[in-house]
Amino acid sequence: MKFKLLTQIFIAFILAIIFGLWVPGIEKVQPLGDLFLRLIKFVIVPLVFSTLVVGVASTGDVGKLSRMGGKTVIYYLVTTAIAITIGISAGFIFSPGEGLDIDPGETTVEPSESQGVIQTLLNIIPTNPIQSLVEGNILQIIFFALFIGIGITVIGKKGNTVYEFFDGFAEVMYKITGWVMKIAPLGVFGLIAPIVAQYGADLLMPLIKIILAVAVAVIFHAMIVYSTAVKMIGKMNPITFFKGILPATMVAFSTTSSSGTLPVTMKNTQENLKVSERVSSFVLPLGATINMDGTAIYLGISTLFSAQLFGIELTFAQLLMIILTGTLASIGTAGVPGAGLIMLTMVLQSAGLPLEAIAVVAGIDRILDMFRTAINVMGDASAAVVVASSENEMAQESENFTA
Repeated sequence: MKFKLLTQIFIAFILAIIFGLWVPGIEKVQPLGDLFLRLIKFVIVPLVFSTLVVGVASTGDVGKLSRMGGKTVIYYLVTTAIAITIGISAGFIFSPGEGLDIDPGETTVEPSESQGVIQTLLNIIPTNPIQSLVEGNILQIIFFALFIGIGITVIGKKGNTVYEFFDGFAEVMYKITGWVMKIAPLGVFGLIAPIVAQYGADLLMPLIKIILAVAVAVIFHAMIVYSTAVKMIGKMNPITFFKGILPATMVAFSTTSSSGTLPVTMKNTQENLKVSERVSSFVLPLGATINMDGTAIYLGISTLFSAQLFGIELTFAQLLMIILTGTLASIGTAGVPGAGLIMLTMVLQSAGLPLEAIAVVAGIDRILDMFRTAINVMGDASAAVVVASSENEMAQESENFTA
């Protein structure tokens, strides 16, 4: 059955919530989640590197590659700007910081450093490509793979042996990823159950408004922005899109890592959404690094939360600064758990707001991170569909990731 894995993951997710709330000592299943995470991380670098080299080399047209890159970056920036606007709107509607009996002044928050856009762009170029592979620096791996793929194309027949090696290596990684996905339900259970047991309903109630605001905002963003994009530009039924990417979305929700979910996202995008390997191997790794719509929504809501907590009225100029800074800051956000807090510091500083509210948000950041990572991954997939459709790169049959 085509969506058998999705059914298994969904059942595991529901059971994790039930067991987390009612079964004492359920935290002991955490090693199942850790095992799944380690296996996912195990395939990320070789899968991304090999598929991107093959994707670029098979394109055979540097102009087309540049065009794809331009479309991808523009799509990510536009959707991110819309996302932070939705986040700010949700902050006004839900007013999560009003009426809270919390004294954020009791905790001192140290400012976190952010690389910024310029330094992030400079850091794309690796000084040691092998070190980039070892450290799993996705942006530098993309840069390295792009140039290898272009080099293979330019030298012609002499590059055939190198191309065939990476093509075969990519197929091996597809097969290994398929094996890893077989234990995804156990991994989801092992990740979610301990989180539910750790927080519980009593701890979440005082901050339920900010959690609800983030949840509603990300759902609204998906239903309106992504549905419109995949239907109008991608020529795909939104129901088909959401159903196809749902397994990756649930894994993202569980792992809170866009980069960590990348192998699953590539599998679902190619297998269920029929996006070609050439497009998915380029758009998705880039998106896992620079596309952070969920983080943008989180930044908008958390900034409004901070202002409301301290009784500060935001001016129109401050709101524009939040939108601009939040959009640009998302480009420099690493696709790893907890990176949003660093970006929140940057946005609060740009708007002249106190940093102490971060201490309150940090208490439930793991919960908020689950929502924002899920929408980040969904956004990556929507970009792949949009770019693939515009480039006539929607595959009819899936040849990869067979069990």
